[in-house]
Amino acid sequence: MSPRSASVNEELRRRSRERLLHATVELVGERGYEATTLGDIADRAGTARGLISYYFPGKRHLLQSAVHRLMHLTLEAALEREPRTEDGRERLARAVDAILGLARDRPRLMRTHMAGILQAEGFVRCSEQQRLAELLRETVVRYGSPDPDTDYPLLRALLMGSVVAVLLPGAPMPMARLRAELFQRYGLDWELGVPPDGGPPGGTFPSPRQ
Repeated sequence: MSPRSASVNEELRRRSRERLLHATVELVGERGYEATTLGDIADRAGTARGLISYYFPGKRHLLQSAVHRLMHLTLEAALEREPRTEDGRERLARAVDAILGLARDRPRLMRTHMAGILQAEGFVRCSEQQRLAELLRETVVRYGSPDPDTDYPLLRALLMGSVVAVLLPGAPMPMARLRAELFQRYGLDWELGVPPDGGPPGGTFPSPRQ
């Protein structure tokens, strides 16, 4: 049997890494961070335990990479879903709804992720985070920002703050209210993106651009 080519080996490594990231999202979402071991993740992914340390320096890095990948894929799917559009305001609305939707649909996972970012290890920069950043920055550009290098970090901070507010134990903010605040800030009509049932808070939603 001839040895595998470099391209085949690279593809196998990519698939193994993605299985680890996917397993991490599943297990932490089901059990929480402390109850999920690296051995559990390797077993769920169907890979050797040693592969985790080959790809990731530690469990916290693995989790952040896994959640950033989930956020990147969720955002990409929202931006590219049918009917596809190049309208910058619609794309920004979809981006906001995609990130807030993760807080709604995966609260344990996203709460764990945000708590990890606020700990001593801080924000982990990885390839998954870079893909997420590129999508958000491109969204700001499509929206028409004259200064995306300033406006992208602001959008990221506002989205992170909204996720924390939705998930704050004991005093969560209603997601519809947070969505309304973000939409009004960027002059987005409530009907853009994927509006929640029940209409905007207060029954009216004047647009700053009217």
